[in-house]
Amino acid sequence: MQRLLNINMIAMVLVGGRAFAGDAAPLLQRVQTIALDGVEGRMDHLTLDATGQTLFLAALGNNTLEVVDLGAGKRVRQIEGMKEPQGVVLIPETNTLVVASGDDGKCRFYDPKLNVIATVDSLPDADNVRYDRERKQIYVAYGNGGLAVLDATSQKKTADIPLAGHPESFQLETAGRRMFINVPSARHVAVVDRQTQSVVATWQVVGATKNYPMALDEANHRLFIGCREPAKMLVLDTESGGVAASQECCGDPDDIFHDAALQRIYVTGGEGCISVFQQESADTYREAGRVPTAPGARTSLFVPETRTLYLAVPHRGDQQAEIRVFTVSSTQP
Repeated sequence: MQRLLNINMIAMVLVGGRAFAGDAAPLLQRVQTIALDGVEGRMDHLTLDATGQTLFLAALGNNTLEVVDLGAGKRVRQIEGMKEPQGVVLIPETNTLVVASGDDGKCRFYDPKLNVIATVDSLPDADNVRYDRERKQIYVAYGNGGLAVLDATSQKKTADIPLAGHPESFQLETAGRRMFINVPSARHVAVVDRQTQSVVATWQVVGATKNYPMALDEANHRLFIGCREPAKMLVLDTESGGVAASQECCGDPDDIFHDAALQRIYVTGGEGCISVFQQESADTYREAGRVPTAPGARTSLFVPETRTLYLAVPHRGDQQAEIRVFTVSSTQP
C-alpha cells in the first residue's frame, strides 16, 4: 500500500511539476519539441527575432548559432565560424543580431539575412549581452572583470566598465539608470550607473555563493539571484541591497525570469528541473512546483507577450539535443 501511494505521488509531480488533482492545469505545459540533430556540447543563451517567429540559440559546445523556425518547428540554419558563442541579443529597431563568443573573444553583428556586418575584437571570455534601447548601447560581459560598452549605431566599442571579477548575468532598469551585475568570484552584485558608466555600490551575496542568473522585478524593487552553492533563489531589495527572502531551488541554476503578469519566477537548472515560485508579496515567496526536464537543460528564454518558455536541452546519452517549448498556465497553484 505504501509503495502504491509513493508511485501515485511521483506520477502527480511528473505531470505538471507539483502534486495536484487530475483535472488541474500544470504550471508549465510542453507544447512542442524541436530536434537539433548533430548539436553537441553545452547550450547557452537564446533570443527571438523581431517577428517572434525565429529563435536563435548559442550552441556553445558546438561552436554554432542555431536558427530555429518556430512556425515550422524545425532548425532552418546553422551558422558556423565562431568559437564558443555565449551571449546573443537582438536590436529590434534594425533586426540586427549580436552574438558574443568567449573562446575567440569576438562580438559579431549580423544583418537580417544573417551576414556578418561588423566585429568587435579583444573581448576574451565574452559572455552575456544586453541592449539598452534608450541609450542605443550594447553591454558585453567579458574577461576577468569588465563590461564592454558598444555603440549600436557605429558598432564600435566606446568604453569599459571595470568590475571586481568576471560578470555573469546582469539586468537593466527601464525607469532608472542603474544596472545590476552578478560577480560570483567577488560574491557580490555590482550596481552600475549607466550614465556615468561606473560602479556606485556593491551588495554582498549572503547565504549562498556562485550567483549566476538574475532577473529584475522593477515595480516591486526586487532582484532575483540564482545561486549554485547551495542551490537557492535569493531576493534582494534594490533600494537597500539587503536579502529580503530566500528559497531553495533546482540545482545548477543558469537562467531565471520574472513573470510580472502572474507574479511568478521561473528558475531553470542543470539538475534537470524548473522551479516555479509564486510571489505572494515583495518579501513572500513559495515554491509552487518543480517541472522535470532533462540533465544539463539549464538555459532558457521566457517571452511574456506569448506566455512561452523555451528551454535548451543538450545531447546527453539517449537524450537528443532539442528545444522544448512550454506554455504557462494562468491557473493559480
